[in-house]
Amino acid sequence: MEQPTPKLLLATGNPGKARELAELLRGVPFEMVSLRDLNLPTEIDEPADTFEGNAIIKAESYARMSGLLTLADDSGLEIDALNGQPGVHSKRFAGEDATDEGRVQIVLQRLEDVPREQRTARYRCVLAIARPDGDTVTCEGICSGIIGHEVRGSGGFGYDPVFYLPEFDKTVAELSLEEKNQISHRARAAKQAVELLKGLTNS
Repeated sequence: MEQPTPKLLLATGNPGKARELAELLRGVPFEMVSLRDLNLPTEIDEPADTFEGNAIIKAESYARMSGLLTLADDSGLEIDALNGQPGVHSKRFAGEDATDEGRVQIVLQRLEDVPREQRTARYRCVLAIARPDGDTVTCEGICSGIIGHEVRGSGGFGYDPVFYLPEFDKTVAELSLEEKNQISHRARAAKQAVELLKGLTNS
């Protein structure tokens, strides 16, 4: 009798992230399910002061709630001229109910008088994979760039319209999905996660 395909819970309430992760993890030997599929809360407290700490908290919490192998991400933008901010507070940088546009405008305002050479930044992503029994592994990806002086492009989400990549002469929001999924911080972390997940089915 054929064994059912094991499930992998993608523990994010952000629809943009969920779509991106599902695309990046294509080919793993799991059926991917979302928090909404399981009627689980889409947000939990993230009290850690590192991306790794928050990713682990989310993955382990949702693994316990669902009884499923769970993948969670914590990611954000680190701007050198702002001493690494917004960092783990990337989502709440402009207030709890701010839109992506509001967050982008706050960053542009804070950097208004900062010259191009000092506007270096990076996107950082940590993915945590947790079993319901508490065994957890993590992987990390980084994408470096510069904060532009203006909004450019309509793709992506978050800070993508001002995150400029000199090697492409484009912001992340101007990249095609295929291009973004080659070089993004999440893509780089997901590449490692795919290998870890393939290993889990053989263990």
